[in-house]
Amino acid sequence: MTKPIDPIEKQEFKNIPSEVITKLLMVSRRLAESSELSEVLSTVIDALRDLLNAERATVFEYDSQANQLFTQVAHGISASGAGVIRIPADRGIAGAAAQSKKLILIPDAYKDSRFNQDIDKSTGFRTRNIMAIPLIDHEGGLVGVAQVLNSNQPAFTEQDQEIALGLSAQAAVAIRRGRLMEDRMARERMERDLLAARSIQQSAYPSTLPPMQHWQVAASAIPAEQCGGDAFDVIPLLKGEIVEPNEALDEIVLLVADATGHGIGSALSAMQVRGMLRIGLRFKQSARRIAEESNRQLCQDLPMGRFVTAWYARIRLDTGVVENYAAGQGPIIHYRSREDDFITLPTDNAPLGVMIDDTSSESTVITMHQGDILIALTDGYYESEGTNGQQYQEQPVIDLVRKHRDQSADFILRSINDSLMDWTNGAPAADDRTAIILKRLKISASK
Repeated sequence: MTKPIDPIEKQEFKNIPSEVITKLLMVSRRLAESSELSEVLSTVIDALRDLLNAERATVFEYDSQANQLFTQVAHGISASGAGVIRIPADRGIAGAAAQSKKLILIPDAYKDSRFNQDIDKSTGFRTRNIMAIPLIDHEGGLVGVAQVLNSNQPAFTEQDQEIALGLSAQAAVAIRRGRLMEDRMARERMERDLLAARSIQQSAYPSTLPPMQHWQVAASAIPAEQCGGDAFDVIPLLKGEIVEPNEALDEIVLLVADATGHGIGSALSAMQVRGMLRIGLRFKQSARRIAEESNRQLCQDLPMGRFVTAWYARIRLDTGVVENYAAGQGPIIHYRSREDDFITLPTDNAPLGVMIDDTSSESTVITMHQGDILIALTDGYYESEGTNGQQYQEQPVIDLVRKHRDQSADFILRSINDSLMDWTNGAPAADDRTAIILKRLKISASK
């Protein structure tokens, strides 16, 4: 097998001492062996400074989206310094090298109008001469620009230029590889964090829905991303105390919350609403009171433009009386079995986190009779676009509930989810979809 030829070995260097070529080969192999970007950048600036017999070197990476050159590794910049330095990719001497993709020599920095003297003034360093070398990868793409400052000779020589060009090709490939590796590792870390956050969020949902005599409840949460911006809860109560789902109960409290956006930030906001609900119930507060205090807290916590819509319902299982409070979350649909019709409950209260003193907030009270069904779906259902470009809207939900009104709550929810999948032709959810279906069963006369 033929030994691979190092690109440095393939390059013809004229009038360069053999010991310099040997150092170039060592640097090239070190760059090929390293996958850590910080190590690659440090290797490049040290090699440029030492091989070109200069005082300092800097490597600017190119940010194509922002059209900027940025650096956080340079001689004269301490680890605890100003952090990342960014400059427009079409300004200054580095910008000129980036735009032309050609090496630029500046024998006297202060006589060149492109040189920014403010940097010397702020650091106390005196720049005499500059060599700017564009870093071009094997596909001809701009990776960055290297700058070497102050040759210890009267000026940078043709030999220095030859060395710089030979090293820059190796540096560009190594930096590109290191950046790709760093980005991949960052994505992997983010994916691990997302999986952990998803696990925490999913474990916070009720693992078991409470079995209730003469009642049924079904719930589901389908996030658009690994972490959803929606949350739901089904909380069993006995004499005002939170109990385990398998214990006797006389009330349940339902929650559907939908934070703006989706992902980790929205998930945190939605789960905060869920946490405040449970704390409020432990202090024997009404749904309205809990919503009002949650709103005050979110107004303090959430940044401008962020809010959470939420629906709270507290149901007496013996009488069917429902205390309903909707903070911008809707529609909440009530199917009335005796009338065989549908009414939409009021959702006029402002979303949580918008107005700190919402004096107009109010709850409504309804009664669920035998055969009645309560439907709470987030807008991830109603706003899902079908293959025809139209949104799902409410009518298919109403039609399915009426059609399957004698089936279980689980069956009704599955029918809605199946219908939506058909509507979107199985396309991934563009927004989180969270649902609760509550049904009061009919009791036969023989019982």
